[in-house]
Amino acid sequence: MKKVFALSVLLFAFAIFAGGCAMKTSAEVKEDVTMTGEREALKEVGIDYRGPEYTIAILGFNNKTPSRTLGIGEAATDIMRTLVKEAGLEPIVMSKGEMRDQDRLIELQQTGALKRGLKDPAEGFDSVDYRLTGSVTSYSEVAESYDVLVGKSKTIVATVQVDYALVDVATGRALVADSGTGEYKKKTTRVFGIGSKSSGDPKLRDGALRDALTRAIKNMVVKLNDTPYTSRIVLIEDDEIYIRAGFKSRLDVGTELSVYRIGKDLIDPDTGRSIGKRQKKTGTIAITSHQNDRVSTAQPIDGSGFRKGDVVKEEY
Repeated sequence: MKKVFALSVLLFAFAIFAGGCAMKTSAEVKEDVTMTGEREALKEVGIDYRGPEYTIAILGFNNKTPSRTLGIGEAATDIMRTLVKEAGLEPIVMSKGEMRDQDRLIELQQTGALKRGLKDPAEGFDSVDYRLTGSVTSYSEVAESYDVLVGKSKTIVATVQVDYALVDVATGRALVADSGTGEYKKKTTRVFGIGSKSSGDPKLRDGALRDALTRAIKNMVVKLNDTPYTSRIVLIEDDEIYIRAGFKSRLDVGTELSVYRIGKDLIDPDTGRSIGKRQKKTGTIAITSHQNDRVSTAQPIDGSGFRKGDVVKEEY
């Protein structure tokens, strides 16, 4: 009878212990799946984001992992689209072919070989402001096992590296070009052969990707915040100046913008390469109204001789 009682107590204690040894994933918090708290940091940066609601064209991330990890490029693209939206920007996913077609249209129109239609391709198929490209260059999972008296514990650490670049469509210049790593952990325990098993888990891959890409988008938001709003004059009728801005620019009516005439390329005498273009300030305009999400009207404050295509800039 004592043996039966002791066995019952042992089984009862084991059941309680085993029940507490299910799979445990580090940082599995309601709103944060990363180990480093990057999502919370992104929220803080996002709250302070004061720039326009730029449209970001995300080109599908390349899978350059040595082992060609299945689905990692597609997962990176989906996660980045979510993060761009959370940051207060407008994401669209475009193929590289679509982006090449757009660039070709812009080139033909700038040379005069193709007349402009009702829509200006320089604004992109969906008024694209920036293009975001990236590659997943490495992915690995490392397991650490620990044997205890009645079972085993295993921790799997997933690490990923991502290269990315945010490019201004209008100028072709990279605003941000960097690389970063992300990390995610999963812990499993087994007692007397019972408990969670360590197996392929997409949460590991996606958690590491989200960690790396959250850091990337945070860097982009900080850089965009430090970049003055820049646009162009699209039409002049009498004293009414139309610029590409609108409600999505988040510029208040009354905001003053400097107007610049863009001149010749400035060539570095040592390298022979262009280091920019000559810019001459021709005056100042002030926004008088927003016509829609993308177009605003303005009136001259000082200066004259403004032309279609002149650059307008917000001065900090």
